[in-house]
Amino acid sequence: MSVPAFSHTVGTATYHFHDLKDLLAKASPLRSGDVLAGVAAATDEERVVAQMTLAELPLATFLSDVLVPYEDDEVTRLIIDSHDAAAFAPISHLTVGDFRNWLLSDGVDSAVLARVAPGITPEMAAVVSKLMRNQDLILVAQKCRVVTAFRNTIGLPGRLSTRLQPNHPTDDAAGIAASLLDGLLYGSGDAVIGINPATDNVPQVVRLLGLLDEVIQRYAIPAQSCVLTHVTNTLAAIERGAPVDLVFQSIAGTEAANRSFGIDLALLAEAHSAALSFGRGSVGNNVMYFETGQGSALSAQAHHGMDQQTCETRAYAVARHFKPLLVNSVVGFIGPEYLYDGKQIIRAGLEDHFCGKLLGLPMGCDVCYTNHAEADQNDMDVLLTLLGVAGCSFVMGVPGSDDIMLNYQSTSFHDALYARRVLGLRPAPEFEAWLEKIQIVRPGEGDGLPQLAGQIPPAFRDALLRVS
Repeated sequence: MSVPAFSHTVGTATYHFHDLKDLLAKASPLRSGDVLAGVAAATDEERVVAQMTLAELPLATFLSDVLVPYEDDEVTRLIIDSHDAAAFAPISHLTVGDFRNWLLSDGVDSAVLARVAPGITPEMAAVVSKLMRNQDLILVAQKCRVVTAFRNTIGLPGRLSTRLQPNHPTDDAAGIAASLLDGLLYGSGDAVIGINPATDNVPQVVRLLGLLDEVIQRYAIPAQSCVLTHVTNTLAAIERGAPVDLVFQSIAGTEAANRSFGIDLALLAEAHSAALSFGRGSVGNNVMYFETGQGSALSAQAHHGMDQQTCETRAYAVARHFKPLLVNSVVGFIGPEYLYDGKQIIRAGLEDHFCGKLLGLPMGCDVCYTNHAEADQNDMDVLLTLLGVAGCSFVMGVPGSDDIMLNYQSTSFHDALYARRVLGLRPAPEFEAWLEKIQIVRPGEGDGLPQLAGQIPPAFRDALLRVS
């Protein structure tokens, strides 16, 4: 009979954890996906004991005791081979519990966190998050500052960007244009103008890229576009000379899960190189856009017995390797089988944002839920507000919060305005200047926020008439 790797006695009861994966899974806050996978703690007491045991582990444990064997998984190899020992040195003596206290301490600021980020592995970020309350995740994430750029600059202090998401169930050009203009008139779109195509083939992708580029060029918008198709379609579009700004791909935290998406690291590297060769950025050259989501590895039966939050954080190693402009968790998109209700979605969104920012990623979030989850728009208001306080780089802008193509609930142009107003946040600086120039907004008085002009700018009147 095998001997448990970790044990902890509380009173007369001794809890045994078979290995590091088991300990991490049992220490995770409750979520339906871990119950579905059979890895969750059986009781709240077992969960707390696992967290106490985890707090005593040296951080360096996660460099020697890998969760997926090095020889079996290219994500593990990427994590180990790219680890920066010099950046890790200042925290190498800490336990997981000490690491939590260090992150929360006043002496650890944005500059310190940026220096140590290359030395933090995804597993270190995941395990310390399991010891944190929601306010801890918010406080530390707010201290992390990650700035990226393409045609505008994302992630600066006091800024909140949005992805303008003009999806249409038949990819109708007039419908897309109507949503696009609607979003621009509300100051949305500085993170990216990004379409999920209903018909996912290369000719359609090329057509949609041309549509977006025409609008961006006609109105000289300092923003980037993206059609969220499979990376192989984007590569084919690049070969055809299509105006590709950003390469999109969904990614996961294990080689097997990424294989289920039809990708590997070599394919992503090819796409990254191809996009860079276009040189379409004006203020920067971050050309990748990645989406992730807790539960993706489990749904692909490729989680290797890990809890879903740890699997999710390992995906951030893949993202970090390619220096992306944008990364976001589509936190509630997969459904209640993985995140059952509003409470679980809120917690997962804060975890994903914290772990991504701690690892040095420009982290955003699709604050969302499916219609069969035990969640509603009030839960999303809470998560949106908390992420805004935490320094989230960007959120989604969907007409009326309802994505009629993907059939889920997200955040609207109005929600982004709310977050900017109540938290004193502004769009990306280049985009804000364009909004003022084209008279969508008028400058705020003194240090006040810019205000919507409340009328259709002359430059857009003809465009709106054509769409209508």
